[in-house]
Amino acid sequence: MAGLFIIAHAPLASALRVAAGHAFPDAMQAVEALDVTPQLAPDEIEAQARVLLDRLLAAQGDRGALILTDVFGATPCNVAQRLADGASVKIVTGVNVPMLWRTINYADEPLDMLVARALAGATQGVLQVAPARPQNQTQNVGARPGDDLDARHHQQ
Repeated sequence: MAGLFIIAHAPLASALRVAAGHAFPDAMQAVEALDVTPQLAPDEIEAQARVLLDRLLAAQGDRGALILTDVFGATPCNVAQRLADGASVKIVTGVNVPMLWRTINYADEPLDMLVARALAGATQGVLQVAPARPQNQTQNVGARPGDDLDARHHQQ
């Protein structure tokens, strides 16, 4: 399994790690997180990130690691760029929960494929959601869930 390393503005990285643990508790040994705070200098952040990445890579063997960051061009992404070698460590920015969960689901795939899965998860997880009840359906007071009140007007 490839390791996942989330580097993001505080408290997003640790919050995403918690979300990952909520859905995939068995995968948490392969997920690290680093919250970037404004009090830390970039070289301090890089030093902390390097320690966490080295620990993650050692634990995952030769499977490599994918670093997920929040914003391209911001400190977390810049730090990740200094850590990644492009072969055993790759970076994807714009992290969100669908990206993270998709990545964990496919963490056994090769690193290049994992990058593609992460990008697909992120983009496919962002969409506009319709209202809870379609506009042309009326609410039937006293009806039970599953009651078929008028089969001709169902919105399937």
